[in-house]
Amino acid sequence: MDCVFCKIINHEIPSNIVAENEYAIAFEDLDPVAPVHVLVVPKMHIGSIMELDDSNLKYVQEVHKLIQEVAKIKNVDKSGFRVITNYGEDGGQTVPHLHYHVIGGKRLGPKIIHD
Repeated sequence: MDCVFCKIINHEIPSNIVAENEYAIAFEDLDPVAPVHVLVVPKMHIGSIMELDDSNLKYVQEVHKLIQEVAKIKNVDKSGFRVITNYGEDGGQTVPHLHYHVIGGKRLGPKIIHD
């Protein structure tokens, strides 16, 4: 599989890792839209939110725990942040591996974020 996020998970591609657990990894976005812009990715290859099922829900649960940890590490847990996942071409998904954008560090408006 030629998935850039799988390569980051396997440490084949360098990235600025913010946090990691057994099921998920969080790393800085290469093209940030805010002072805090971290991607949180399940370590199991799941193509999108539409591929979630009973066999992989543990990964999503752990992704959400890691999002909480990232918010604390980046000091946005009190001020607030946005969590976004994109699906499909019209939704702006450019990497076919489920991932969540944790965005904060400034007051966010209604603008839609694309990856």
